[in-house]
Amino acid sequence: MAGRETSYLNRDLSHLAFQERVLAQAQDDRRPLLERLRFLCITSSNLDEFFEVRVAGLKQKIEYAIDRRGDDGYTPTMVLGLLGERAHQLEEEKYRILNEEILPALREDGVYLLRREEWTEAQREWAVDYFREQVLPVLTPVALDPAHPFPRVASLSLNFIVEVQGHDSFGRDVSLAVVKVPRSLPRVIALPEELCEGYSGFTLLSSLVHAHIEAVLPGLDIVGCHQFRVTRDKDIALDDEDGNLLKAVSGQLSNRRFSHPVRLEVPSSCPETISAFLLQMFGLGRSDLYRVNGPVNMHRLDALVGKADLPELKFAALVPQLPPELDEEEDLFAALRRRDYLLHHPYQSFSPVLNLLQQAATDPDVLAIKQTLYRTGKKSPVVAALARASREGKEVTAVVELRARFDEAENIEKANQLHEAGANVTYGVVGHKTHAKMLLIVRREGDQLRRYVHLGTGNYHPGTARAYTDIGLLSAEETIAEDVHHAFLQLTGLGSAPHMKRIVMAPTRLYNSLLESIEREIQEAEAGRPAWIQAKMNSLSDAGVISALYRASQAGVQVELVVRGICRLRPGIPGLSENIRVRSIVGRFLEHSRVYCFHAGGEKPVHFASADWMERNLHNRVEASVPILDPALAQRVREEVLEACFADDMDAWELCADGTYVRVASQGERAFSSQEATLARYVPT
Repeated sequence: MAGRETSYLNRDLSHLAFQERVLAQAQDDRRPLLERLRFLCITSSNLDEFFEVRVAGLKQKIEYAIDRRGDDGYTPTMVLGLLGERAHQLEEEKYRILNEEILPALREDGVYLLRREEWTEAQREWAVDYFREQVLPVLTPVALDPAHPFPRVASLSLNFIVEVQGHDSFGRDVSLAVVKVPRSLPRVIALPEELCEGYSGFTLLSSLVHAHIEAVLPGLDIVGCHQFRVTRDKDIALDDEDGNLLKAVSGQLSNRRFSHPVRLEVPSSCPETISAFLLQMFGLGRSDLYRVNGPVNMHRLDALVGKADLPELKFAALVPQLPPELDEEEDLFAALRRRDYLLHHPYQSFSPVLNLLQQAATDPDVLAIKQTLYRTGKKSPVVAALARASREGKEVTAVVELRARFDEAENIEKANQLHEAGANVTYGVVGHKTHAKMLLIVRREGDQLRRYVHLGTGNYHPGTARAYTDIGLLSAEETIAEDVHHAFLQLTGLGSAPHMKRIVMAPTRLYNSLLESIEREIQEAEAGRPAWIQAKMNSLSDAGVISALYRASQAGVQVELVVRGICRLRPGIPGLSENIRVRSIVGRFLEHSRVYCFHAGGEKPVHFASADWMERNLHNRVEASVPILDPALAQRVREEVLEACFADDMDAWELCADGTYVRVASQGERAFSSQEATLARYVPT
C-alpha cells in the first residue's frame, strides 16, 4: 500500500485552480446572466469549504508543531503563505466580477440589487416597516464591556460590529457592540413591485440592518457599523477507538459551529482599528484578514437567482427523462429480469431508483432490502421507503455513514429515523468511510430467491441527481448481485473478504486492480500492440497510480484523463508524460461520474465506480468499481462520458505541464459542449 500523502501544496493549489475555473464561468457571456451569478456564488461557497477544511487542516498541523517538510519540500507554514496569496487574488477577482460585470449587466436587464443609498423615499418608508416587523424582533445586540465579553459567533454567520458613543440606560460608557443576524432571516429581499419603476428591485438584509442600526441600539450615537464574518474549522476528527461512533460524532457536532477560527472577512471600508480588534478577538493574524468590496456572505446572493422571475436569464428548466422501456413498465422487477438499465443523471431521471425502492417496500414477495447511505438530503424519499419497508415486515439493513462531511447531523437524524422504524442500522467499518453506493433487494420468486441491485457513482440524493453528472446501473445479473451480497456481509458482519467475480472493492482490491490494468497496457505497448487508457474522475492524487501512469506514458500507452478537480499528475513532460492528456470539464452540471476504460487487448471493458484515484478512496474507504457487462451500455458510456469530454471545446480546460490550465478554444463555428450535447440527446427542447 502506498504511504500517506505528505505533499500539501499541489493538492491545495489544485483546489484553488478548480475554483478559478468555476469563477471563469461567471465571466462567460455565452451563459445566461443569472446562471453566471450562480457560478459566482458557487465559487464563494467552495472557497468557504476550502477554508473550513483545507486551510483549517494546515493550521492544525502548525498548532500541533507538525510543521515538517512534505514530499514536495514545503512545510504547512510555507503552503499557507502561498495559498493565502492565491486566495486573496481569487477573492478580489470574485468581487470585481460581481461589481463590474454581473450587477451592471443585471441592471441592463431590469434586475436591480439596490444599496441603501439608492432607495427612493417610498422604498425607505417600506424598508422601515419591514425592518421593524420582520427583522428587529429577532436581533439581540451585545454591548462589549467587562460584564459582556465578546460573544460566540457561529461560523459563516452574518454579524455587525458597531462603534457607538454615549451611555446606556444604566449609565455605562459604551464604545462597541456586536449584533448577530440569525440564519433564519432571508439575505435577499424583494422590494414591492409597485415601488419599482419598471424593474425588479431587491436589497440585501445587510443593507436593511445597516440602515436601521440606530433602532437596534436606541439612545446611542452610531459612529460606525461594519459587517463581518468568521470562518471556522469544520472538520471532525474522531478516534477510531471511540466505543460509540454515533455518540462520538454527535458530541463533535455540538461544538463545530464555534470551533477554531481560520479566516475573517470585513468590508473594505472597515477601519484598521476595528479589523485589528476583531483579529485579536478571534486569535487570527493579518494574513487571515480578507477585505471585500461587497457583502461578506456573497454565496447568499444565490437566492437572487431563484427570486428573479426572469426565465430568459436562466438555463431552461431541466426535466429529466425516463428510459422509454421503464416509462411504460409498471413492474420494475419484470423489466430488470429482461435486461440491465443504465441511467445517466441528470439527463435521465433518478425516479426509477426511487420507484424500485418504493415498489420493494410494499411488495409482499420482497424479503430483504440492504442499502448504503452517504448523502440523502432532507426529507429523503429513500429513507422514507426504507422505513416503510421495515414497518411492512421486510428485513431492512442500512449502512449509514455518519462521517459524510457536512452531512453528519442529517445522517444521525436519518439513522435514528430508521432505528425507530425497526431497521438494522450499522455505521460501516471502523477507520473506513463507507462511500460505495449500493442497493440490494432480495425477492422470493416461486421456489427461489432472486436479487436485484442498483449501483452508482453518485449518492442516493434526488437533489444532486438533478445537478451532478452520475452513472447508475439497475440490474438483476446474478454474479453482480452475488458480489453486492458479499459486500454487505463485509460491511455488517465479520470474516475475511470473499472472492468477488465482477465487482472490485476498496480498500481490499481496487488499488492493486488498477495497477494491474495499467501494467497490462504497458506490456501491450512494449509488444507493439495498441494500448490506451481512458478514465474520468473528480480527483487524481494517489502517488502509486500516478507513478504507474507515468511508466505507461514512457512505454507508449496513450492516456486520456478527465479530472474535474485535484490533479497531481503533470501531463506533457518530455520523457515522462508526453503521452498523457488531462482535461477538466466545468459546465452547467457538476461532473461527478467516475468511469474507467482500458484497451485490454481490444476487449475495452468499461467500469464505473464510487472511487476517485486518491489515496483516501483507494486505501481508506469502502468503495466499489462495477463492470458494465452489456456491450451496448458500455459503448454508450464511452461515447457520452469519455469521448464527448474530449470533443468538448466549450466547457473544457486542458492541464499543462506546469500545472496551469488553459481553456480549450472552439475550432469551429459553434463550440461543442459535452453536457449540452447529452442534454439534447435525452431531454427534448
